[in-house]
Amino acid sequence: MKKRTLLGAMLASLALGVSFGSATLAHAADQTLRVGIMSGEDEDVWRVVAANAAKHGLTIKLTTFSEYTQPNEALSSHDLDANSFQHKPYLDAQIKARGYKIVPVGFTYVQPIGLYSRKVKSVADLPQGATIGVPNDPSNEGRSLLLLQAQGLITLRDDVGLLPTARDIAKNPKNIHIKELDSGIVGRAIGDLDAAIVNTDWAVKSGIKIPQERIAQEKVTGNPYRNFIAVNEKDANAPWVHALVESYQQPNVASEIIAVYHGATLPAWKDAPQQ
Repeated sequence: MKKRTLLGAMLASLALGVSFGSATLAHAADQTLRVGIMSGEDEDVWRVVAANAAKHGLTIKLTTFSEYTQPNEALSSHDLDANSFQHKPYLDAQIKARGYKIVPVGFTYVQPIGLYSRKVKSVADLPQGATIGVPNDPSNEGRSLLLLQAQGLITLRDDVGLLPTARDIAKNPKNIHIKELDSGIVGRAIGDLDAAIVNTDWAVKSGIKIPQERIAQEKVTGNPYRNFIAVNEKDANAPWVHALVESYQQPNVASEIIAVYHGATLPAWKDAPQQ
């Protein structure tokens, strides 16, 4: 399949989010916005967003982070106007723990979390007593356990929702050992583990080969882990919010997402443009 056709098929598979449309960008009053993102590939994506926004009255000043808990704290403290790095289960957990008044305002992309291994070629090949690394923050650990359940490796208690923990494992026929590690470390530890569940951005940063070393991946359709732009609740209806989201949800941004993440990350707004 030609690359352009393949990318089109990947984008066409999405039925995600709410689009602000791509025909006409809203014009905001000239304004500088401080936006927090994770360092790495997203910097390339946001350079395209910033160019879009500049044509419509917004100057984007990026602040990069290397640790997931920092962007929401900076946003809540009004050191940022917006951030773009998280999905709803993560934000919900942060709000519950810290009382943030932060809301999502527009979908960006989805990164299906993957199970990777350098020791086995398939889930079926995982041995008895295998050690599997998972991220240790509540939302991504829960996401990881749900992936292991979907692969038939464990069974979780009923009604655990999106935030199960290792204590919620009801059946573990292979006696899988769950090793909780920081999100930024679990991918780098893959050589010492039988397998590791790693967020896509950290998998790229850790030098994991995608898709060669991926032995399982969560589904894309209906995925509850779509990332989004978030702002403080009081700013949710500000004119610049609409313009910022619209600057993101454009065909050139969709193309950049797929390019910099090598097809492992997909635009998650409705009617994402075809390639």
